[in-house]
Order: sequence, then structure tokens, then C-alpha cells
Amino acid sequence: MKKYIGDIIKQENLSDDIYSMWIKCPSIAAESHSGQFVSLYSNDSSRLLPRPISICEVDKKGDSLRLVYRTVGAGTKEFSLLKKGDRISMVGPIGNGYELSASRPILMGGGIGIPPMLQLAKEFSGKGISKENIVVILGYRDNTFLLNEFKKISTVYISSDTGSVGIKGNVIDAAREYGVEGDAIFACGPKPMLAAIKEYSYEKDIPAYISLEERMACGIGACLACVCNTVEKDEHSQVNNARICVDGPVFKADEVLL
Repeated sequence: MKKYIGDIIKQENLSDDIYSMWIKCPSIAAESHSGQFVSLYSNDSSRLLPRPISICEVDKKGDSLRLVYRTVGAGTKEFSLLKKGDRISMVGPIGNGYELSASRPILMGGGIGIPPMLQLAKEFSGKGISKENIVVILGYRDNTFLLNEFKKISTVYISSDTGSVGIKGNVIDAAREYGVEGDAIFACGPKPMLAAIKEYSYEKDIPAYISLEERMACGIGACLACVCNTVEKDEHSQVNNARICVDGPVFKADEVLL
């Protein structure tokens, strides 16, 4: 996969450890859509492996994309210090992303799985689906980053573990509390949340499409460091595994074991 140089347009701190970064990179922006990710390279030669970060928004007219990420280590801390005019090496877009296969979509995001839902909501809105028929359920810890941006294009419900924002509970609790209805679920977040969504989709008899996260090394499917367990055997390897980076990160929930 070809490596590109992106130009930092804007960087801002959304909360204590959450940052938003706009990068101008025409080649990547032109091909990007919801559910995909890019891999960013550190300027520190001791950190050889890139950091995968989900795409939050795409501005095709502006040849740019937005990444909203949490600082969890030296690599993402370095990215958070970048400012307008700086440059960064990157590859992407990577992965299959979401298909807009619903007329009444239910979007569920938890924690740092919230940002990818924004571009997906925008794409459904761009298809002419009304704000009332795009339901977004967000699971926060406390700070409600991106909330106002979701409210512009969708109907939003909130949950949190402590009840500090929204109802006390998880995204499934919020779906039940507000009587949410739809014809498909699209989700990104921690694995326990995705497992609960899978069961909830069976209960509601609607499909669920989930974006899996895993530690990645190469990001291009060569190293097999990010495999997940699948229901069916891979036709080439004859094992019940798939590579999250290139076979995913989005899977139909009933195709994977959580």
C-alpha cells in the first residue's frame, strides 16, 4: 500500500485525552468512506509500526479527512502535538467500511468507537434519510465530545456507566429505554458492547454490522496479528479466522465470534 504525506490543517483538544485532527491528503480523502481507517507513522524512527485510527469525517471537496482519537501511548501523544502546517506520513484508506444498507438505521457508538459513527450518519443523511429516521445511541464515560455535531443530522440518545450524562447504563439500555426501532444496526466500540449488540440484533430480528478493533502491526493483512474468530472457515486457509485490517474492520455480527 502506498504511503502518502498529509498536511495538518487543524488540531484541537476535545476533552482531557481526546483530540480532533483534520489532515489534507487528496489521494486518501477521495477514496475514503465510513468505517475505514488510516495508519499514521511516527517521526520517531524507534517506533516502526504505524498507529491505526478510524476515520471520523471526510471532506471530499476539501481533500481532507478528520481523525478523532484518544491519547493512549507515545505515538498518539506525538500526534496530539502536531499543529497546522506540520506534515505526517500515512497510508489508507484501509478496510471495507460500512454499507448504507438501511432506510431506518440505528447507529451505536461507545467510547472511542463514537467518532466513526459521525461520517456514517452523514452518509445516511446524504442519501436523503430524515433526521428522525437516523437514530444514534452514544455511550460516553463523561465528556460528550461530538454530541452537537450528531444532533444536527440525527436523533440522539445517550448512556453512560455512571449516569453522569444520559441514562445510567449502556447503549442497549438506552435503546430499550427509548423504544428505539429500525431495520439495521451499525456499531463500533469495545468488544463487550459489540457482543451485547449482536444478541440484541437477534432479539429484534434485524442485521447488525459491527466494526472490530484489535492491535495491528502491518495494517495490510500480511502479519496476521489482528485476526478474529469467524463462524465459517476461510476458503484459502481453511481456518475460522479473518484479518480485521483487510477483511474488516466491519463484519456482519453473525459472521464473527465475540
